[in-house]
Amino acid sequence: MGLSKKDGAAMGSANPGNMEVGARTILTLPLSLKTEDLPDKPGKQDLEKDPPPELKAAILLVDDKPENLLALEKLLEGPDVDIVKASSGNEALSLVLEREFALILLDVQMPGMDGFETAELIQSNRDTRHIPIIFVTAISKEQQHVFRGYETGAVDYLFKPLDPYIIKGKVRTFLDLHRQRSTLEHMNRILKKSNQKILEQQKSVIEEERLKVLLQMAGATAHELRQPLTALLGNIELLRMFSHAPEKQDKILSQIEEAGERVAEIVDMIQTIRRDETKAYAGNIAIINIDQETKVLYVEDGDADFERIRSDLEPNQRLKLIRAYGIKDGLDLLHIHDPDLVLLDFYLRDGTGLDFLREMEKGGLDTPVVVISGQGDEMVAAQMIQAGAFDYLSKNRVDPHTLSRTIATALEKARLRKETRLAREKIVDMSIKDELTGLSNRRYFNEVLDIELQRAKAHDKPVTLCMMDLDFFKNVNDTHGHLAGDRVLAETGRLLRLSFRTHDLLFRYGGEEFAVILPETDMLQARIACERFRESVAGHEIDAKGHQVKITISIGIAHMEGAQALEARELIDRADHALYKAKDLGRNRVESIEA
Repeated sequence: MGLSKKDGAAMGSANPGNMEVGARTILTLPLSLKTEDLPDKPGKQDLEKDPPPELKAAILLVDDKPENLLALEKLLEGPDVDIVKASSGNEALSLVLEREFALILLDVQMPGMDGFETAELIQSNRDTRHIPIIFVTAISKEQQHVFRGYETGAVDYLFKPLDPYIIKGKVRTFLDLHRQRSTLEHMNRILKKSNQKILEQQKSVIEEERLKVLLQMAGATAHELRQPLTALLGNIELLRMFSHAPEKQDKILSQIEEAGERVAEIVDMIQTIRRDETKAYAGNIAIINIDQETKVLYVEDGDADFERIRSDLEPNQRLKLIRAYGIKDGLDLLHIHDPDLVLLDFYLRDGTGLDFLREMEKGGLDTPVVVISGQGDEMVAAQMIQAGAFDYLSKNRVDPHTLSRTIATALEKARLRKETRLAREKIVDMSIKDELTGLSNRRYFNEVLDIELQRAKAHDKPVTLCMMDLDFFKNVNDTHGHLAGDRVLAETGRLLRLSFRTHDLLFRYGGEEFAVILPETDMLQARIACERFRESVAGHEIDAKGHQVKITISIGIAHMEGAQALEARELIDRADHALYKAKDLGRNRVESIEA
């Protein structure tokens, strides 16, 4: 049976009075008393004054006796509580379907539909089963009734007369749990939206890079194929013209074959090019360099083995082979030549291939490594792969085709790993950087300010916050357009980087507002730096679509000594007040708020 809206009839219930239990007065229901008659327990359970509306929690009181509802309302009312009353089970069911409740206080003995049946229906609905229910009753104290109450899903079972402290404490516990759950759900929604945004940005980054590569590939391909294709087409036309001269046809066919071979070579190169290597083309345009040289460092102390691998790779004219004899000179040549790939023997004159890989890891080198060793042991191969090698070849099984294919696969794998890392770095950068100015964004500002304040408190060091706002920036957008406004913001960010130290923390706070955190900086030093920046902005002309735009900036400074232990919000408020002061005093000035 699900929730429904049935009408119930009214029915009376017992009306016990107040009772004396030991030395304490126990309140019973119904109650005829004034609010001030209720004892008030001071301390943590006091209700907060004027909480924000979204923090109000609703409690549903269900009782067929109006005087009981009134007494409970007086007992539980507060600025952070919204009391809703129902005089029957049917009315209660209707209300829980219409709005969210943090808690239900439910009488057991009611006409029509009693509390047990009401609770069972509430618990049977997936949208309302999470609401905690406390049974409140003057009768049904028998054990079987209590058990039935818990079986229906109730979290507690209280008997009248009620102790005000106990019921207020239990209610406060469930209200706190509801607020915590609501906060958690809210944060989960925010995280879900943020994750969705990051995924969308990630897709955008990947698509942007893919299109960029396609365009560069198109430019490179057109550039390199134009000459052999022109020769090919021209010779075909000549072939038609000299159809009556067989001796000339042979020469033309030879030229056609040569041009076709050149096209084939270019196709082969396209399949192995590195997309990050470009060259100048048509002025300032850069296209992918299709004639790329692949540098391979071969660490091998045996001359015969080196010569055999060199001979296998010799047909590849775009591959440059560099030799090292051991770990030390191999690492030196890694830094000097920055090769695209390392071929590595296992046994070397000053150690093993494992030692070489460990030294690469210590030095932060991520050049792909292919091990070529006379040791065909699977255990050795597994150890090398686990240590970071991309592949493992046995010397007695290496042939030119296998070696070329392994090198190409390792280079492609390394390229994909590099592109994945760069994409991740770009996504992280997008989450903390303002794209227009290149400065850190407001989200990162909130994180960094908390960290800097904690550091200042821990080491008893000063920290200064500067809030900045471009004066009359709206006029720039209205007069010259939003693209001109973007140019002004970007140029302001550039001037900001020039005016402050490398370890100062610079942010675009939002719109035309900027923020600077100055670690271990007192008020005088901060004021000097801000005045220098203000003067550079005021004296700078910004070229915005052919118009020379001049603008000024107002700055507010707030300072905290480590011993003050201010919170981030307090320091921001102080800097904002200083900024408002600068605006009120005429703009284009620096003002501060002393602690």
